[in-house]
Amino acid sequence: MKVLDLFCGAGGFSEGFRSAGFKIIAGIDNDKNALETFSQNFKESITLNLDLSTPSLDSRLKNILKEGVDLVIGGPPCQGFSIAGKRLVDDPRNQLYKAYLDIVRLAKPYGVIIENVPNIMNYHNGRIATEICKDLESLGFNVKIMTLIASDFGVPQSRKRTFFIALKPKLDNLFQNPKPVSLFNQITCEMALSDLPLLEKTLGHEASDYDIKPQTNYQKLMRKSSSILFNHSAVNHTEQTKSIIKIVPDGGNYKNLPINLQKTRKVNIAWTRMNSKKPCFTIDAGHNHHFHYKANRVPTVRECARIQSFPDMFRFYGNRTSQYRQVGNAVPPLLGKAIANELMNVFKNLKIDKNS
Repeated sequence: MKVLDLFCGAGGFSEGFRSAGFKIIAGIDNDKNALETFSQNFKESITLNLDLSTPSLDSRLKNILKEGVDLVIGGPPCQGFSIAGKRLVDDPRNQLYKAYLDIVRLAKPYGVIIENVPNIMNYHNGRIATEICKDLESLGFNVKIMTLIASDFGVPQSRKRTFFIALKPKLDNLFQNPKPVSLFNQITCEMALSDLPLLEKTLGHEASDYDIKPQTNYQKLMRKSSSILFNHSAVNHTEQTKSIIKIVPDGGNYKNLPINLQKTRKVNIAWTRMNSKKPCFTIDAGHNHHFHYKANRVPTVRECARIQSFPDMFRFYGNRTSQYRQVGNAVPPLLGKAIANELMNVFKNLKIDKNS
């Protein structure tokens, strides 16, 4: 089954589908650094740097569509709508969403998976979500909406994402919602990260050896086929920052600081430590206010990637700021895989004309 990933970023969604057995034929985005990451990790796939808001269809993309696409996945911007429910024609985000639909129309896939933040269900009293469903239905799909929590599917992170699962008639009835793992099987921060060097005496290097053997099944899964640790370099904080971090306990935040220090950063998520015994809070694209549960520093790119469920063999490129952004913006691969596994079950005995 051939998958086209639009707005692919670094390739978290694609990694989930690839690990479930799908073939990623191409990833398309216009973030140069993210595309370098995608191209290096999906060498068997085509990588295209395209601005999908432009009206003309790139000849390389035309060739991909001619070869056939079974699934289109990705997270197009969907906020380009007015309060009245009518689209803002001149909103560039709307143009990207429109381009996504235009490609789906030309590709004629069996299914489309759109990923977005959970608040998509509340924008303009739910009218955006309704409009997305109507657009997909007009292309011949039946649509199911699911909001999933990543920690329910083996990801050590309490991250919520909403998915529009659009499938051709007859296929949609075969799709089963992904089954969450038991609450007792959720992966904690410590279970995800305890085998990685703390880097308290060194800033680390772009590539290094593992110091110890994996200590949990999750760590074994992340280290599969990986012999070298990439992207594990620590940020060099000021002595003042490190002295403040030291005061915050495992799982604590700014409320654990003396009153005179609580307002040194004027955001309510400031000085927040991971809780070693729970899944992590949502990894965002900055990470400047969130700290390792034990080390007195922000998590490294590799630690953030572990929290997102990227395997260690998945290497990130570009400068460190870009790498953090690539990790934070990605769909957690294991969450994507949970959906992909159910779709694979649907497609195993596929006997349907996708034009029907």
